[in-house]
Amino acid sequence: MSSQNHIEDFRDKVRRGRTCIGIGVGLNDPQISEMAGDIGYDFTWLDMEHAPMNIETGLAHVMACRGTGCAPFVRVPSHDPVLIKPFLELAPAGIIVPRIQTVEDTRTAVAACRYPPKGIRGYGPTRGATYKGLDQKAFLDSAENEPMVFVQIEDIEAVRNIDGILAVEGLEGIAIGPNDLSGTMGMLGNPDAPEVIAEIDRVIEKARRTDKLIGVSTGFSPESFAGWIGKGVHWINLNTDFINFFRESKRVLDDAHGLVEEA
Repeated sequence: MSSQNHIEDFRDKVRRGRTCIGIGVGLNDPQISEMAGDIGYDFTWLDMEHAPMNIETGLAHVMACRGTGCAPFVRVPSHDPVLIKPFLELAPAGIIVPRIQTVEDTRTAVAACRYPPKGIRGYGPTRGATYKGLDQKAFLDSAENEPMVFVQIEDIEAVRNIDGILAVEGLEGIAIGPNDLSGTMGMLGNPDAPEVIAEIDRVIEKARRTDKLIGVSTGFSPESFAGWIGKGVHWINLNTDFINFFRESKRVLDDAHGLVEEA
């Protein structure tokens, strides 16, 4: 299915040492995902946890990435297998699971994304199985290793359990969430606090001793971005579509107002 969702393109970039860069998608228009791919983003982070978006819109976003070389990731609402299941049928490259706290949470999330005997995913494929006429065996072979499954490390309890989480078979990697992590440490809104950074660094250090991929979702500044590169993360989700729209639209409007005042 790699030509459908570019999962192997993403993995190959990481294998070659490239830091992959993505954008958070929360607006409903699937042209956002298409443009993100055309611009050159390596992946999209489709936010089905927070954004006011239904699954039909999610499908349109995933499909919009197909011709671009951009791998669509979907952040699901929780690690509940019942909630994860319909998003698997969109055939995304990656599933990102939020609010993980324990090893058992992680095992549940991974099992939800794999068919028996590796997992508990129910068989009812739609888009993934029919793309280019895949027969059942070909589809099941591809489903052995996709979608990629990432769990978010955004709770201090997950940090305490990080060794066991990283040891879960079938987990592709982790995604660090600095803001929510700071909140579970009693410092919401201060993800750059030394105490938060120390916990993040400890997680990254442990993850780098394994074969797991390390990602982070964060805002952008040159200093922050360089810092994450220096820590050795494999992929970075930078900002969101609506933040970028707001900032660029405000900049254009401010420039226009300035010219009006000068006239």
